[in-house]
Amino acid sequence: MLNYRFTISYDGSRFQGWERQPSTDMTIQGKLEAVLEKMTGKEVEVIGAGRTDAGVHARAMTANAFMDTGLTPDEIRDYLNRYLPDDICVREVKEASPRFHSRYNAVGKTYRYTCYTGPVKPVFDRKYVYYLEETPDIDKMKQAALFLTGEHDFKSFCSNPRMKKSTVRKVDRIDISRKGAYIYFTYHGTGFLQYMVRILTGTLLEVGFDKRTPESMKELLLAKDRKLAGATAPAQGLTMIKVDY
Repeated sequence: MLNYRFTISYDGSRFQGWERQPSTDMTIQGKLEAVLEKMTGKEVEVIGAGRTDAGVHARAMTANAFMDTGLTPDEIRDYLNRYLPDDICVREVKEASPRFHSRYNAVGKTYRYTCYTGPVKPVFDRKYVYYLEETPDIDKMKQAALFLTGEHDFKSFCSNPRMKKSTVRKVDRIDISRKGAYIYFTYHGTGFLQYMVRILTGTLLEVGFDKRTPESMKELLLAKDRKLAGATAPAQGLTMIKVDY
């Protein structure tokens, strides 16, 4: 069997996240595996670089799978796109080395969270942005982001209270920018905890709305208490942009 590497885009609006679940067939992993099983006649496990949550999108999720097929990589791509739903697209298929693992070999990930602050509802973007009724202070949020950049224990920004593994992560870049009515939060790091990007965004927005100070980020990191951080920003504003290898 050969190891194949996939680059996948998807609109996560109607899916229950990436990870296959026994209770539903509405997951990205489950849809991919079902089509590949139809193609090969055998069960296929698709390994993703990350596990995006329900409602979260991806522009370039990386995945891999071992398969025995006579099809070329382009033919595999075309077969998948023929039978997958319209909100999942396989952009590229390549042969990978037998040792390539989409999750364990990843060295960095980029996520982007998008907010909209215009005076009228963003009808055509409504599934991909978080609509804010007011405009937060960008400069204050940038100041707060500086305290969160680097290697820290992000337990205060993890939604899993029973997390047994280390909650130390390295976030080497948090860029906050505004373009017209859109505000973009771009995060790059070696890895992220469950809901971490959405909790970071919710907390930074509270700084932008003067509900907490930029300097309070230091106390939050030291507290290691999820209850002290901000609200979890809605899923629809979050997109996985890229995985680094």
